[in-house]
Amino acid sequence: MSAIPTPHIGAREGEIAERVIMAGDPLRAKFMAETFLESPIQYNAVRGMLGYTGMYKGKRVSVQGHGMGMPSIGIYTYELFNFYGVKRIIRTGSAGAYDADLELGDVVIGIGACTDSNYAAQYNLPGTFAPVADFAMARAAVEKAESMDIRYKAGNLLSSDVFYGDSADGWKAWQKMGVLAVEMEAAALYMNAARSGNEALCICTISDSLVHGTACSAEQRQTSFTNMMEIAFDII
Repeated sequence: MSAIPTPHIGAREGEIAERVIMAGDPLRAKFMAETFLESPIQYNAVRGMLGYTGMYKGKRVSVQGHGMGMPSIGIYTYELFNFYGVKRIIRTGSAGAYDADLELGDVVIGIGACTDSNYAAQYNLPGTFAPVADFAMARAAVEKAESMDIRYKAGNLLSSDVFYGDSADGWKAWQKMGVLAVEMEAAALYMNAARSGNEALCICTISDSLVHGTACSAEQRQTSFTNMMEIAFDII
């Protein structure tokens, strides 16, 4: 029996490209597909997690929603890497700034992803695994950001299981270690890519700052983070 369609992705064989750009918000995935892809075709609506395939500057690219948190992106990226033959994934997401120099709309390229999650326990490793991005993809993202003359930083993210934390100042311990920003998915993406022998990168836009107490609106998060989207489509 074929492993596809999977319980979470309704695509048939060949409907998903080897290069996939993902977003937690399925409406952001829809926006990216309609904005950047030529003749996008929807291949998934299971659980409302929209997915599309089309062409971008001669490359066949898919765009797929992944939901919130490591369990959710863990499911979708596992199925894409292991059942649909996907070779490369870029997550485009929002992040909360820990670094005082980061402003709303700035781009963060996740070289590594610290985490408070127990996701790596499944691998039964005799130590602590350090989830990192694919170097070539990260370097290409930096070069593209510089060519666009946009504000960016590259470094460590925190992939947290907790959105509403019990400690109001807990983030400051990560800030002391030079972590740039917090999001909720990159570590699981990087681990799934490592385990399956594939490539991954997380590019985030700062949507709020824990340092300055500022934040973007929900609509801005959905449709205005186009700098990171352009980077992702150009290097995928």
